[in-house]
Amino acid sequence: MKVYVTGIGIVSAIGLNGRENFHSLQSMCTGIKRSTEYNLMLAEVKLSDKELVEMLALPELDYSRTTLLSLLAAKEAWGNNVHHPGISTGLISSTSVGGLDRTEKYYMESKKNPSSAMHKLMTHDNGRTTERVAAALGIAGYIGTISTACSSGANAIMHGARLIEANMLHRVLVGGCDPLAHFDINGFSSLNIYDTDICKPFDENRKGLNLGEGAAFLLLESEKSISISGNKPLCTVAGWNNATDAFHQTASSANGYGAYLAMINALAKAKIRPDNISYINAHGTGTGNNDLSESTAIKNVFGDHIPPFSSTKGYTGHTLAAAGAIEAVFCVQAMTHQALLPNLNFSTPMKETGMQPQIRFQPGVNIDYILSNSFGFGGNCSTLIFSKTQ
Repeated sequence: MKVYVTGIGIVSAIGLNGRENFHSLQSMCTGIKRSTEYNLMLAEVKLSDKELVEMLALPELDYSRTTLLSLLAAKEAWGNNVHHPGISTGLISSTSVGGLDRTEKYYMESKKNPSSAMHKLMTHDNGRTTERVAAALGIAGYIGTISTACSSGANAIMHGARLIEANMLHRVLVGGCDPLAHFDINGFSSLNIYDTDICKPFDENRKGLNLGEGAAFLLLESEKSISISGNKPLCTVAGWNNATDAFHQTASSANGYGAYLAMINALAKAKIRPDNISYINAHGTGTGNNDLSESTAIKNVFGDHIPPFSSTKGYTGHTLAAAGAIEAVFCVQAMTHQALLPNLNFSTPMKETGMQPQIRFQPGVNIDYILSNSFGFGGNCSTLIFSKTQ
């Protein structure tokens, strides 16, 4: 059974919707800038919580930034769709930070005033955002939340595709979101993998990652759902796989075995050969460990015939649980526009692999299949494959 993508929605540091994000990709315009608050390079969404509440026309309630960003992207992906008794609909969202931005605020308040409303700390619950998005869109079928670190967004898409393939649901809204919070910024800084300048994925002189925030959702539909909704497919989710490296709590194995397994098994699921892939959207965080491990895995899968590849984290920063979903939206846009996306800030190939990413926006390319990688802490490795709608 085919799984179609019929809607996309995104908010990131390079745009508040799909059109703005794609324009930034075309213009090779990064969203990473130095934060005066942290004195670090961060990719921040250019709207405050108050502005998001006003844009979404929400009542003055206590929303986490995760919920606000998710609602903006989810509503764009949902579009003008309506509920129909013949279409069973679900929602799968993902996050790693959850409502931690609110928890940090109320924790400090409670230290000053122990009588503060402690129930506000419950906004940290990762499932709270999923429930609020479901309520806003009237989705009452299957509702789930995934948290597998930086592979979360990809795993949400994978889970939704599997539910459709198993004929358990006809339509699923899938995606992920993470905001910036002191916890993750300080946590990644403590690992000594944070670049003090804009990150340089796959460059010999890379020094680390930059964090970003954002949200992205995709609407997946079965053939039955499309026959009722009348939606036009943008592309299909042709293959997927999740593999476990389990090499280290935070580092990938030197040989990238988990990434290799994810890619090989996703290709098998899609029933295609490595040489069918037209473009790879790599995980490409800009850290010494990830980029070398992923490069090694790509070489082991594709040999001497590596297709054009790039990391788009030089635009959005590493958006953690949202990364797989944001980059999936970029893959759908690359497919629909038949264009290769550039890897920013690259100048020198890594001496170990000599691999050179795509460094220019290149339209007019025949793209049939796109492979997208997302890897999380603990060796949770996920690969998605998108195909042109025949």
